[in-house]
Amino acid sequence: MPVYLQILLLFVAFIVFVVLAMYVGGLGVRRMCFKIIAEMEDACAFSAARAIKLQEERKYFFRVGTGNIRPKALGILIADKIVIKTGSGKYYLDKDKLAQAKSTAGKQ
Repeated sequence: MPVYLQILLLFVAFIVFVVLAMYVGGLGVRRMCFKIIAEMEDACAFSAARAIKLQEERKYFFRVGTGNIRPKALGILIADKIVIKTGSGKYYLDKDKLAQAKSTAGKQ
């Protein structure tokens, strides 16, 4: 096989790997978003009075291990205004935004 074709195939394989890694990472964040929403629904945290404390950071002993995607997922939910943070550092779900997000996801 010619060298230029090998270089081209290596470049294409690298691009496919990067896209696949980003896709798998996105699926992990999506799964974590669903877990956070389920946790808050189980606690009936739909108002500031019923807000719950969520773990924002993983507790590390030696600061080694896999990356924690929970803060990223929580940040996405806050940015979409599905989860609202109170002044005391607790979180609750916005029922209207959640219903709207579920209906939008159902249409896709």
